[in-house]
Amino acid sequence: MSYLMKGVKYCSPVNQVHRVTGTLFKAHILNNILSINEQRFKISHTSSQLSSEKAQSYSYVIVGAGSAGCVLANRLTEDPLSTVLLLEAGPKDTLLGSKRLMWKIHMPAALTYNLCDEKYNWYYHTTSQKHMDNRIMYWPRGRVWGGSSSLNAMVYIRGHAEDYNRWSREGATGWDYEHCLPYFKKAQTHELGPDQYRGGNGPLYVSRGKTNHPLHHAFLEATEQAGYPFTDDMNGYQQEGFGWMDMTVHQGQRWSTASAYLRPAISRPNLSVSEKTLVTKILFQGTKCIGVEYVKNGQRKKAFASKEVILSGGAINSPQLLMLSGIGNADDLKKLGIPIVCHLPGVGQNLQDHLEVYVQQKCTKPITLYNAQKPINMMKIGLEWLWQFTGDGATAHLESGGFIRSEPGVPHPDIQYHFLPSQVIDHGRVASAVEAYQVHVGPMRSTSVGWLKLKSTDPNDHPIIEPNYMSTERDIWEFRQCVKLTREIFAQKAFEKFRGPEIQPGNHVQSDKEIDAFIRQKADSAYHPSCTCKMGQLSDTTAVVDPQTKVIGVENLRIVDASIMPSVVSGNLNAPTIMVAEKAADIIKGLPSLHEKNVPVYKPKTLETQR
Repeated sequence: MSYLMKGVKYCSPVNQVHRVTGTLFKAHILNNILSINEQRFKISHTSSQLSSEKAQSYSYVIVGAGSAGCVLANRLTEDPLSTVLLLEAGPKDTLLGSKRLMWKIHMPAALTYNLCDEKYNWYYHTTSQKHMDNRIMYWPRGRVWGGSSSLNAMVYIRGHAEDYNRWSREGATGWDYEHCLPYFKKAQTHELGPDQYRGGNGPLYVSRGKTNHPLHHAFLEATEQAGYPFTDDMNGYQQEGFGWMDMTVHQGQRWSTASAYLRPAISRPNLSVSEKTLVTKILFQGTKCIGVEYVKNGQRKKAFASKEVILSGGAINSPQLLMLSGIGNADDLKKLGIPIVCHLPGVGQNLQDHLEVYVQQKCTKPITLYNAQKPINMMKIGLEWLWQFTGDGATAHLESGGFIRSEPGVPHPDIQYHFLPSQVIDHGRVASAVEAYQVHVGPMRSTSVGWLKLKSTDPNDHPIIEPNYMSTERDIWEFRQCVKLTREIFAQKAFEKFRGPEIQPGNHVQSDKEIDAFIRQKADSAYHPSCTCKMGQLSDTTAVVDPQTKVIGVENLRIVDASIMPSVVSGNLNAPTIMVAEKAADIIKGLPSLHEKNVPVYKPKTLETQR
């Protein structure tokens, strides 16, 4: 507009009348021109807004670069015509592109560091648990590339075949074992090679422990002496029994979904990734999902999805975001003044988790990891890992474990063991005090079910988490069994040359009443929250997604993470969550499900005995 202003400024002088008339006439023209240009500017500004919004439009927007989100980002961008925006609240899992500089994540033995602070961790806490001496329980969850697969203990456990057959009976049609096993295999490359149960070409590398520690051997020998079978693959034909654990460790490094799926896809032109980006709201036109609103660097922005928005925030963040966006129990949302998009009372309900307790024994020989945790030795271990990715830093040390049945009549294992040649205190936040070994033991199919709800409309506020732990008599009884059966294993001959006094619960804890009190005081989450947006049939009023992973009652919105599990599986959750994402990716792409019929699964010869 500067040339117009110059024109007015330099117009020729005329007589007074002509000047006045001319000025009025020119002013009128100028006003018209200004008005037209203002309209043009408005149109141009709107167009630039639209084009800017268009520039922020993708085929798919995935919320959460965790165990499921990284899988989806990789699989959906295999189609060069699909564009994907992956939004992660936390930072990258590398520093200046280096894993070594981010050793607290990538060194397997360093896993407790990130369980102890908020840097890569949502750092959730539950409500006061009335059945556990009113304790507030700590729930670490990953907030970083790879999500909780960048924080977990790297244990690769699939659960039992019957878990998935149960899902199918609970309304998750097409999610039985025959339709899930192929996706476990598709994801995996097992270092022992492919077979009927293991994968050989997937991006997720799985290995066995390399320490050959005498206490692991003693544990496995003791379990056989106690009458339990040895299983050479608890993720294969036979879960029941004890054996060597599979771990998501590759060449001495944590193999998270960020390493397995995201980094190999990051250079694809159709994948955009934004970290340190908090999604605050799902955007709707009526009941049609069109995108998300998010905050990055203090600025509020929007991203649009031409096909679908996919929530992969996990069992806490996904239901929280649904509720913040108007999908949930209408009565609860109205109290907070949130406009209702869809009344889905199941959102945030059906919360399930695994509790576990540590049974600890002093070791009479200086062979545990106690010495390794002294500062000078930690430095040596760290330097070896930084140099070669080998040594005691290259494992999480949870290299043996197993699954047993709590009593006769139980059809498949309902108690899980992890053995560790060390002592853990308070999630690893307190240094071990003595030479000791321990098992992490807990029931796998708890009958206590909880819920989570919004605390406020602020997306930064953690939701109210009520797991309702130990609220049933069955759960109390199963934990008693955990302690009694573990003591029996630790009392076997194989431990004779290592066995010192029992540290925890301690010899003074003997009666059922004393064991129950110990569990209330010492049991903690195994970090497996799930089932808060459960998958089911449209006729199920508590279901949140259908078997195609679509959110019921709205369009173009899916959830793919541990929240959609109808019930918790009998084992750790990372491998099942990756499987869920692999299977969902095929559903989203419109591909027929992989299917393997008549795969044999071990059944005990009799259910009349406990082992």
